Amino acid sequence: MTLLHDTDLSAAFDHAARRYDRLTALNPGYHAHLRRSARRLRLPGEGHGLRLLDLGCGTGASTAALLAAAPRARIVAVDASAGMLRRAAAKPWSPQVTFVHAPAEGLAGAGVTGGFDAVFAAYLFRNLTDPDGVLAAVRTVLRPGGRLAVHEYTLSGRPAHRAVWTAVCRGIVLPAGRLAGDGGLYRHLWHSVLAFDTAPDFADRLRRAGFRRVRALPLPGWQTGITHTFTATAPDARQEGP
Repeated sequence: MTLLHDTDLSAAFDHAARRYDRLTALNPGYHAHLRRSARRLRLPGEGHGLRLLDLGCGTGASTAALLAAAPRARIVAVDASAGMLRRAAAKPWSPQVTFVHAPAEGLAGAGVTGGFDAVFAAYLFRNLTDPDGVLAAVRTVLRPGGRLAVHEYTLSGRPAHRAVWTAVCRGIVLPAGRLAGDGGLYRHLWHSVLAFDTAPDFADRLRRAGFRRVRALPLPGWQTGITHTFTATAPDARQEGP
């Protein structure tokens, strides 16, 4: 498998940033699925008075989905790729959206500290060297009882879904990536999904990290069994125990 990590992965995203939105637009349901996952946070009152973290915001598609679900919330959007973040920040946003250049592993060092009412993370965790460490950091920045939604390529575990993913990558994703000059990044995309947790395994990972009310929810269309929304809550003081 050809996987990229840390600075190599950030550099690959920097290089791909200029063409990234055009390629994701070829994915049927890409933006609609992100909006569905953001709505699954079930944020009250259009997010009025809430502080939200978009972790791994890329070029801002997940930020737009979060803003659509909570148009009155304050959103901090973070990404490790300077190139992707520049593309995101250049788009028109309402004043309550702030962008921060930082890896998911370095939130505290970038001044992104606690008190968030919810965290949204799209297409992030399978790209991390230490997903458990980042989940621990997410618990730290969430207020007690705060909500988490993870939108991620996580195969169901059924061979048919693995076969569909590989067919889509070989027939569409890899050729498109090569034409864009970013073949290495899109090979990483293919293999990172195969190498990462299945949906049941990632749900168990969330539970081991101390999250409560963990659910793995399917998404419609061709991504059924391939992409899931995971929702969970951070324990409040009464649930922490002695």
